[in-house]
Amino acid sequence: MPLTVLVSLVAFGIAGIALLLHLAGRSKRCVLTREGAEAAWQRHFPGDIVEQITVARDAHAALVLTHLGPGLLWAFGADTVARRLEDFDLIDTGDRLRVVFHDFAAPSVTLVLDDFERPHWRNLMQAP
Repeated sequence: MPLTVLVSLVAFGIAGIALLLHLAGRSKRCVLTREGAEAAWQRHFPGDIVEQITVARDAHAALVLTHLGPGLLWAFGADTVARRLEDFDLIDTGDRLRVVFHDFAAPSVTLVLDDFERPHWRNLMQAP
């Protein structure tokens, strides 16, 4: 089989799979609720005792307070990513809060928070 035909088949195959996933609704961002955030946190960190959950108004991030300290859960496509807030920097850009982790696996996340949420989340994130 000529290389041009093979490359075309692979490219159209990948594009077709992406289109089917999008049409099936699998490309939508995860929407978090308190119960969904707790279940997702338990999936990432089984055995943690969740004390409090604060879900962002856009429902794409949640601040989770556990017996081991604060953690952050956010939507990454149809799934979630969770990180404990142990070694990080906060950058407030006015309408967003950027969390820079000192971890190559999840370098940073930008949270869309309103003017009321941002200071509240900053206080909870920096709690001991």
